[in-house]
Amino acid sequence: MTPHQYCQEKAAASGSSFYYSFMFLDPRRRQAITALYAFCREVDDVVDNTHDQTIARVKLDWWRQEIARVFEGTPEHPVGFALQDVCGHFGLARERLLEIIDGMAMDLQFRRYSDFSALQNYCHYVAGVVGILSASIFGANHPATLDYAHELGIAFQLTNIIRDVGEDALRGRIYLPEDELQQFGVLEADILAMRRSGNFQKLMAFQAERAESFYEQAFAKLPAADRKNQRPGLIMAAIYRALLREIVRSGFLVLDRRISLPPLRKVWLAGLTWLKG
Repeated sequence: MTPHQYCQEKAAASGSSFYYSFMFLDPRRRQAITALYAFCREVDDVVDNTHDQTIARVKLDWWRQEIARVFEGTPEHPVGFALQDVCGHFGLARERLLEIIDGMAMDLQFRRYSDFSALQNYCHYVAGVVGILSASIFGANHPATLDYAHELGIAFQLTNIIRDVGEDALRGRIYLPEDELQQFGVLEADILAMRRSGNFQKLMAFQAERAESFYEQAFAKLPAADRKNQRPGLIMAAIYRALLREIVRSGFLVLDRRISLPPLRKVWLAGLTWLKG
């Protein structure tokens, strides 16, 4: 199995909606975005699947060393070899890849965020930076395109946070800002015990409105000249925004289930967005 085949299998096995945005890319860009996605999955899996935090930190440090080896030409992991093959061609900076690892490490340190400013900083590392790197792979000819991609990445992460409230609670994590829980009269204990209430729905409606605002901010920053190149990101936006609206329509039934879109609808949204250009 080649390094790129390894990354392809890693991406396909995840079942992520991101995979649908890769379908329309030329082979070289598809290899690059798949390598980036596989890297994100590897470091995210370290945090989610390693129960001993000390061991998880050691593994993340190994990945920091692996990124150094990627840029020195001596990687050891299949994902490292795949990144080595694409980083130079698409201008993927070492510092950006390390920022993603730093973001994953925040999950080992923080299980709560005091306010949205703190949460937004976390979203920058785990999603905004990924957006910037992805936009570079798709083709960004204007600096504002990277601003668009950063805002879009944060919109995706906010959508994930809304979708995964229940799953995160099972891990003892609450990504909803603490001051907003207090503002809406929602107790951490209620979330951890999966207890829904009218106040919880109001809190989640507030989160959804914020996520929608980040989608709008992102689209407003995308230069028309780069819109065609950035269609993969727009495909993801169409899928994630549809997911967000499905969650809203459900009345935010996110504590005891995972709301998702059927694959056929994702394919339809991907094709429609690509054709719209």
